[in-house]
Amino acid sequence: MGSKRIMVTGVSGCIGHYIAEALIQETNHELFFVVRDPSKLKFNYQARSGITLLQADLREIAQYSDLIKTINCAVLVATAWGGPQEVFEVNVEATLRLLNLLDLKTCDQVIYFSTASILGRDGDLLEEAAEIGIDYIRSKYTCLQRLSELAIAPKVTTLFPTFVLGGDAQKPYSHLSGGLPEVLSWINIIRFLKADGSFHFIHGQDIAQVVQHLIDHPHDARQLILGNQRVTVNQCIEEFCAYLNKKIYFRLELSPWLANLIIRGFRIQMAAWDRFCLNYRHFSYSDPVSPATFGLPTYCPTLADILRVTGIPSDQAEHTNFH
Repeated sequence: MGSKRIMVTGVSGCIGHYIAEALIQETNHELFFVVRDPSKLKFNYQARSGITLLQADLREIAQYSDLIKTINCAVLVATAWGGPQEVFEVNVEATLRLLNLLDLKTCDQVIYFSTASILGRDGDLLEEAAEIGIDYIRSKYTCLQRLSELAIAPKVTTLFPTFVLGGDAQKPYSHLSGGLPEVLSWINIIRFLKADGSFHFIHGQDIAQVVQHLIDHPHDARQLILGNQRVTVNQCIEEFCAYLNKKIYFRLELSPWLANLIIRGFRIQMAAWDRFCLNYRHFSYSDPVSPATFGLPTYCPTLADILRVTGIPSDQAEHTNFH
C-alpha cells in the first residue's frame, strides 16, 4: 500500500489526538498536522520521520497553500466552540477555504467531520438544527450545505459522530467524558428514574480506527454516522448501575410533561435547542458505523467498557476523581 501525504486539522482535540496517534503508530504515511498551539499536543509527534507540524490558526491556512496542493488526503477535524464569530469563521469559512485550496488532481480523498446532531432519525438534515441550533450546530449545518457545492465535493466523505467519549492522561477528555464525574455523583438518584429516549455513542479510539481504515480502504459512501448500536436511556442507567454494583429497587417514569413541569417549577432556563432535544428524545439512526462494520475489533462497544477504560473502579466510581 503506497504512502500518502495526509493533512489533519484539529489534532489538539480529543478526536484529533486519537487519529494522530493511530496514523503515527499504524501507518507510514507522510503526516502534516495543523495545530494552533503545539504545547497542547500530548502525543509524540517526533516518534518517527515524516511528521510535520504546521503551526497556524485554521483561518490563516492559506499561508500553506503551496503545500496543501500536494496533499493526497485531508482529514478535517478542527472545530470551534466559542463565540458566534469564531465558530462561523472556523467551522464554515476557513474549512471551505481549505477545501478550495486542495488540488483536484492530487487530492483523492477528504474526510470531513460534522456532527450527528444536524441529522434527523431518517439521516436527512434536521431543519430545527438550522433554525434553533446553537452556533456550533448551525455552523455545521451551514458548512455541509455549502460544501456540497464545491468542486471537490464528490471526493468528500462526511463523518457524523454521535456522542463522543474518550480521553485520558495523554489525551484531552471529550465534552461528555469530562461530564461523567458529575453524572456518576447523581447515580443514587438517577437509578430510580426511567425516561424515554435513545442515542448512540462511540469512543475516540474507535473513531480513529474508522478513519485509518477509510484512508487505507476508501469507502464509496459519502456520509457515515459514527456510533455503536442504539442504547436507550433506561439501558444506559441499568448498565451504569450494574457496573457500579448499585441495586435498582423501583423506578419512577420521568415523562416529558413531568420534566417540563420540573423545569418550569424550578425556573430552569433552557435554550430553544436544549428544549427541542429534551422533547425529541430519540437521537438514533438505522445504520451507525463502528470498527465492527469493517470487521475490526471495537475498543469500547459498551458503556461498561467506557467506564472501565476511563479508569473508574466498579465498586466506588462515584468517589473517584479520574481527571
